[in-house]
Amino acid sequence: MMINIAIDGPAGAGKSTIAKRVAKELSYIYVDTGAMYRAMALYLHRLGISAEDTEKIAESCSGAEISIEYIDGEQVVLLGGENVNPLLRTREVSEMASKSSAVPQVRTRLVQLQQELGKKQNVVMDGRDIGTVVLPDAQVKIYLTASVDVRARRRWLELKEKGEDPVFEEIAREIEERDNRDMTREVSPLRIADDAVLVDSSAMTIEEVAEYILKIVHSRV
Repeated sequence: MMINIAIDGPAGAGKSTIAKRVAKELSYIYVDTGAMYRAMALYLHRLGISAEDTEKIAESCSGAEISIEYIDGEQVVLLGGENVNPLLRTREVSEMASKSSAVPQVRTRLVQLQQELGKKQNVVMDGRDIGTVVLPDAQVKIYLTASVDVRARRRWLELKEKGEDPVFEEIAREIEERDNRDMTREVSPLRIADDAVLVDSSAMTIEEVAEYILKIVHSRV
């Protein structure tokens, strides 16, 4: 039986950073769900489907075969067995991903593919509903959060380092609005799974959070 680790939580909590570290430490597959949505977008783009044609997108998405593997130490997204990493950041793919990700059938297909990955390999997966919907039987479920102030400050520092001039109050307001949307959306809202461990990273470093989660994993599997 494969080991599945689900890490959920609000935007800016550091889920992807932590998930990658935990996966690397355990030699598990880190499932980049965002990259899978981009691979789906590439698949649809190759079929010549318009990003506006939601009906055609809904009809065609079930044919996509998307997986993730590590090859020579690099995470590789496979579309029909082809390494499509270099193709996932093009403008066309980004535009298609933005539109197609909102089509319910696309999400249904990708959840199915993510679940298949969890059955075949030891995985660490992060998102908004991994422990509640995608991997409800995961052996370890983490709900990673931090205060709005801390998450806003992290984002503010990121933007400052890029040479931008962000307004802290605006970032904090955007995060609060995003939290509300995620928690109140009709399909798979963000919530803490009944058997998840709540981890508040507000006063913790990345290393401390990763170490704490690894202790939880080692105590359960």
